[in-house]
Amino acid sequence: MPTAPTGRRRRADAERSIARIVSAARECLSRDPNASIDDIAKAAGVGRMTLYGHFRNRKELVEAAMADALRAGEEVLSEVDLSGPAQDVLVRLLESSWSLVAESTALLTAAQGTLPAGRVRELHAGPAARLEELVRRGQDEGVFRTDMPVTWLVNVVQYVLHGAAEENRADRLKPEDTGRIVIATVRSILAA
Repeated sequence: MPTAPTGRRRRADAERSIARIVSAARECLSRDPNASIDDIAKAAGVGRMTLYGHFRNRKELVEAAMADALRAGEEVLSEVDLSGPAQDVLVRLLESSWSLVAESTALLTAAQGTLPAGRVRELHAGPAARLEELVRRGQDEGVFRTDMPVTWLVNVVQYVLHGAAEENRADRLKPEDTGRIVIATVRSILAA
């Protein structure tokens, strides 16, 4: 019996299993940042042994879930039209970013509670770089403030997005109002 097809089949099965586990982790951790390995394995339709065969510990699983959420978010953000005046681009970027942040707030909480702070920052490097480039462009256009470091302004925007998501989760902001409030807040923070 040839071994190559069996090996390929096992690898494909393993990849499907990993994808199910990561998807279940994203779903479970997005609802509850304290979701257990048992909860995630059950949601993925696998046993603990299978899960631990692919992920040595909760930290690896949380990182994989966070990386997958950021990859999916990158696909959405890469579709945002970045042409035109910086203020208009900011609105389009915030509209797209807001929904992504709202979906993954609890997952971020899980990551912050599990991964080192530096690793969470590394995982967010792509979205941060896009925003940093936009802020610099807005400064060059004279529409964004230049009296504070760009990295600080980018961090403040990220804090606003995450804070708004927390306000949503606590029912202190209505979901239908939050996008507008985020945009108004960030525009006032960045205004020259």
